[in-house]
Amino acid sequence: MKVLVRADTHVTFSLPANEPKQKCTFSQLLAAVAVSWVSMIIGYSSAYTSPAEHSLENDFGLDKVKMSWISSFMPLGALCGGLFGGTLIEHMGRKWTILLTNVMFLVAWLTIFMAQNYVYLYIGRIITGVSVGITSLTLPVYLAETLQPEVRGSLGLLPTALGNVGILLCYLFGAFYEWKMLALIGAILAVPFLVLIWFIPETPRFLVYRGNEEESRKALQWLRGADTDIEKEFHELKKNQQDADDSNESVMELFNRNNIKLLAIVLGLMFFQQFSGINAVIFYTTRIFKESGSSLNENICTTIVGTVNFISTFIAAVLIDRFGRKVLLYISSVSMLLSLTTLGTYFYLKIETDIDTLQFGWLPLVSFMVYVLGFSLGFGPIPWLMMGEILPARIRGPAASISTSFNWSSTFIITKTFLLIIEAIGLYYTFWMFAVIVLGSLIFSIFCVPETRGKSLADIERQLTGGTRKVSSVANLKPTPSTC
Repeated sequence: MKVLVRADTHVTFSLPANEPKQKCTFSQLLAAVAVSWVSMIIGYSSAYTSPAEHSLENDFGLDKVKMSWISSFMPLGALCGGLFGGTLIEHMGRKWTILLTNVMFLVAWLTIFMAQNYVYLYIGRIITGVSVGITSLTLPVYLAETLQPEVRGSLGLLPTALGNVGILLCYLFGAFYEWKMLALIGAILAVPFLVLIWFIPETPRFLVYRGNEEESRKALQWLRGADTDIEKEFHELKKNQQDADDSNESVMELFNRNNIKLLAIVLGLMFFQQFSGINAVIFYTTRIFKESGSSLNENICTTIVGTVNFISTFIAAVLIDRFGRKVLLYISSVSMLLSLTTLGTYFYLKIETDIDTLQFGWLPLVSFMVYVLGFSLGFGPIPWLMMGEILPARIRGPAASISTSFNWSSTFIITKTFLLIIEAIGLYYTFWMFAVIVLGSLIFSIFCVPETRGKSLADIERQLTGGTRKVSSVANLKPTPSTC
């Protein structure tokens, strides 16, 4: 085969290989499930105020302002946790940071369980929020650094899947139990990870970063399987770390042209994720259904939405490595746009006109199901997944902190102002406002978001940071023949 190559141009050829394609190992699955278990507690924590709201108001005499703070302290605490989470994962490591947050979840839920007044609830929700903020940035980094490219998409969605399991569990238990028992269940959910932590390794990339090459090699071998040749991947891992060490990184490295562009993409995804209104919907699902006049009981509707939220993530896990990130983001945006527009129209007809909406009592439930399904297919998991994928290794810690803090500050704003916005402009205008934002997310996904399906972290970094020079289409130099 004759290949013409410019003498002054670096070209990488990808030739058909006879090597068998790597398959997901049980070790990678165990590691992914173990750390994603903590995400189940995040989902449970996010949904807690929806089924517990009525019993909390009765037992503690809470007004709307205090109740809104109990809901909002979690994202506010998550904002604080995100600010120093990047420092924690760079010094304590990814694995032990996740263990720390799990213990904090246990303490938080026990504090709420033993609450004597609303101050206990505030403290418990703040601790929960800090734990959520740290965990939110640690899980994507851990999974990105341990999973092979072929399964990083599907297994990388496990935190979202188990997070949705947590939401569903909270809705289901909330149909039978009040706030105190729900808090005890939250504490029980934190126990299994205290056992699972001892069966999984630290990430090979972090161990190389700390100079523990032998431990890194052992961790990588365990993850890829005893019979897998890891030399090529391990060599690439060391080379990338050496390049990062040689770059004399500083805080200002975060703000160079390429890195700020990648950070802006992640922040854009986080913005559209939260300002689609999802957390307002999750926190106040029961109340919204009650006000909609749905023909079904609001608790049943809430449970159905939680079930759809749970199932849809597994659909995304099947599709993401087949169709890629961008296609799912398109589907996600369109689904949410249609459902939010429909919800706004329904509430407009119900509130502002004389049209009898009882014959359309099923519409709020169907719209919510489509909305949650669309969100869980794309804008739910993919921003977190891509945060771990496209941020370069040398800035991953601080950039993940910024991204996570931004995400949870957005969550706090939406959660705290949702009821105020409804009072100010009405429920229908609120849903239409979210629909306009979701339209922006579709445009952003088309023109700004890169595709990372099936690529190693090193390949993604080289592609997105401009590490490889492209051949000029207008150059008039003669190519140098090369044969192989």
